[in-house]
Amino acid sequence: MRYAVPVNGGRLAAHFGHCEAFAIFDINESTGEVAGKEFLPSPGHQPGLLPGWLAEQGVSVIIAGGMGPRAVGLFAENRVEVVLGARESDPEQIVAAYLAGSLEAGENICDHGHESHLC
Repeated sequence: MRYAVPVNGGRLAAHFGHCEAFAIFDINESTGEVAGKEFLPSPGHQPGLLPGWLAEQGVSVIIAGGMGPRAVGLFAENRVEVVLGARESDPEQIVAAYLAGSLEAGENICDHGHESHLC
């Protein structure tokens, strides 16, 4: 499976739609270990673009701090699971904690209140 974490400067980006890149992790499903890791530059912040683009990259799960409701819906349409409220800053630790069932997550940090906004 492929997991994605939005990043700025190699750390979890506070706003999903404004990240500079995505840390992509290929996880060996039988061992739960990282089989590959890469950073893909974001194609930019255009409403509705990122969910489809990440699905095209083979991403199955996106773990973010926050995201607007429209983006959550678009990910669901693309069969990508959304995990929100991540607090840890290191993307590899975020994925490892998620896989271990110990990810500390809070509330969705996207608080812009705009139905069409993609955090």
